[in-house]
Amino acid sequence: MERIMETTFTPYASLGGGVLIGLASVMLMATLGRIFGATGIMAGLLQPSSSSDFSWRALLFLGMISGPLAVMAITGEMPEVQVPISTTMLVIGGFIVGLGVTFGSGCTSGHGVCGMARLSPRSIAATITFMIFTGLTVYVMRHVIGA
Repeated sequence: MERIMETTFTPYASLGGGVLIGLASVMLMATLGRIFGATGIMAGLLQPSSSSDFSWRALLFLGMISGPLAVMAITGEMPEVQVPISTTMLVIGGFIVGLGVTFGSGCTSGHGVCGMARLSPRSIAATITFMIFTGLTVYVMRHVIGA
């Protein structure tokens, strides 16, 4: 018997999240002249070039991880998070993403949001590559491995 992975369709939450990411990207570029690339922000947080560099990165990082607390403040309860895979698969996936970010010189937020908006050929190529491999991964996980 084939196991079906259920996907919850959340168009309004997804649209709201996309708008907030776009707005944050524009605000960061307008105020500091920086690209909103999450992995680059994290890398600079771990090895800042100055105290002011650390400050904006730390504030942005705190803002990125405060979403569940904002949901709790509004709804009165923490959002439910379900991770339907093993810790081993999470670690392997994180390692693969880390390799992709390293070899691709950036992540989906830097290339997909900011780079595409600037019509960067490198970012367009990177985003197309991300999307192709995302589709292949979903296909393999759902139809070949059956996870």
